[in-house]
Amino acid sequence: MSKPDLGPFGVFGHFEQWAQFSPHELQEIEALGFGALWAGGSPPADLTWVEPILAATETLQVAAGIVNVWTAAPGPTAESFHRIEAAYPGRFLLGIGVGHPEAQTEYKKPYDALIDYLDDLDRYGVPRNRRVVAALGPKVLALSAQRSAGAHPYLTTPAHTAQARELMGPEAFLAPEHKVVLTADADAARAVGRRMLQVYLGLVNYVNNWKRLGFTDEDVAKPGSDSLVDAVIAHGEVDAIVGALRAHLDAGADHVPVQVLTTPDKLIPALTELAGPLGLR
Repeated sequence: MSKPDLGPFGVFGHFEQWAQFSPHELQEIEALGFGALWAGGSPPADLTWVEPILAATETLQVAAGIVNVWTAAPGPTAESFHRIEAAYPGRFLLGIGVGHPEAQTEYKKPYDALIDYLDDLDRYGVPRNRRVVAALGPKVLALSAQRSAGAHPYLTTPAHTAQARELMGPEAFLAPEHKVVLTADADAARAVGRRMLQVYLGLVNYVNNWKRLGFTDEDVAKPGSDSLVDAVIAHGEVDAIVGALRAHLDAGADHVPVQVLTTPDKLIPALTELAGPLGLR
């Protein structure tokens, strides 16, 4: 099974954000050399926001990061995948995941729910090499390698990437997201990072994953320690940020979706500042 080829770096944002970008803005991101747009926010099964992005661009790929198995039924999701694949072959990657127990009233046995959903995708003909699984812990990382192209971890570190690569083996696709604040002012960057982190510091799957990586109870207690913020949110001079992103590739990642913590109107200037040092232009 061949791996998805999205290039070394992509851009992560909310699916509703991408739906508001103009064709010209999407073409600018493509011209900068980023290989894919990753769309979080648990998009609905219809995936109607995908085609306008692909229609506006020539080579840019789109990845759902992720469709929530509790809120997007597998049948309609598979229908959407096949609709997109027929119009734009090889340019859409379906990411699925179980979300968070705190957010789902019906959330139970998430591992079994993932298996059932993957079984359904098999029945509906969604190819394994065109789907990935949101994975943090060893059990789901292993499942992602067995039942899909690979894993899309979120809010992790290069150390987690190295562990995931060893567990999943060399053939699996690995695309860890990493956040960026483009400023050399550490206090300002950490303030931005902490605002974003607050919700995740209350979610058990993220907290447990950080503890597996060696962070302490004090690190993961709200509002989050400097060491935790610095590990999951790159900031500083551009060269330092680039080094933090490339550390995932050095640890075994195939592709790194970069989430710049800024307003939509400032995103393309920030990506422009990063593209050259990342070797994309």
